[in-house]
Amino acid sequence: MTARALQLVCPAGTPAALRAAVAAGADVVYLGFQDETNARNFPGLNFSRPELREALAHAHGHGCEIYVAVNSYPAAGNPAPWHRAVDDAAALGADALILADIGLLDYAARRHPGTRRHLSVQASASNPEAIRFYHEAFGVKRVVLPRVLTVTEIARLNAQIPVETEVFAFGGLCVMAEGRCALSAYATGRSPNIDGVCSPASHVRYEQQGDRLVSRLGRFTINVFQDGEAAGYPTLCKGRFVAGGCASYLFEEPTSLNVMAMLPELMAAGVSALKIEGRQRGRAYVSQVVAAFRQAVDAAARGEAVPPQDLSAVTEGQRSTTGAYAKAWR
Repeated sequence: MTARALQLVCPAGTPAALRAAVAAGADVVYLGFQDETNARNFPGLNFSRPELREALAHAHGHGCEIYVAVNSYPAAGNPAPWHRAVDDAAALGADALILADIGLLDYAARRHPGTRRHLSVQASASNPEAIRFYHEAFGVKRVVLPRVLTVTEIARLNAQIPVETEVFAFGGLCVMAEGRCALSAYATGRSPNIDGVCSPASHVRYEQQGDRLVSRLGRFTINVFQDGEAAGYPTLCKGRFVAGGCASYLFEEPTSLNVMAMLPELMAAGVSALKIEGRQRGRAYVSQVVAAFRQAVDAAARGEAVPPQDLSAVTEGQRSTTGAYAKAWR
């Protein structure tokens, strides 16, 4: 290879998805425990302690690493579950901890100095001063950048910081500043930042009204679908709302991030790793997306053109965007 390959960091919400990611060529799999300590705290997802032990053995046996996300914010007066998650992940041999909370970063640095620490996107650190602070105070080795920077801005940032950067490459988008979302907490009382759940299924319901299907989250109507129209999950920021007398996707239309065509630019910008989003997705999604990005990353590292890959079947609304990476607006 003629250039350093981008590391491929891939999602796993279940042991089956983890095995699929490893088989498809993941360099790293990231996951969380079955509780509120990670930002994807949904029924049926995530790993028990014995499952993590087995996952580590399987991944390490195939030359793959595992990062454990402990990236929600501890509840005031009750840090014990988060401390336990950090302790257990370190004791089991996780290759890195993905953390957001300052107090938790301090705890991990003091109690487990030998375990690598990464800064979660939930910390929303996007300028050199913030990133240098996390590096100097807590020994952070890598920062996952928020999805708000252009490639040019990422290159400029990388020239000013002493840590690796990881950027999102594929999957769901969110219009909120990571770690600062209050919409789900307002509508359901469950916070993505503390409880690890955005628009939880326990608050979702669908109602058939004549030839229309109405989706609701808590007491809010999120969308109305006509007969035969594909009905998406009722996430607040991706709902249709009436504004100025017109019903439309007010905050964000259903679409997925896909920066595969931009891999050479991201490499030139000094990015170290690509993060694929999707711990709530099944193993078929994981297999298809990871395999496609494995081919693309390897081609880019050889200096070859990135081969075209059709991932429309696994994108929201069957559409994709490069998001802020190539934005032309201010």
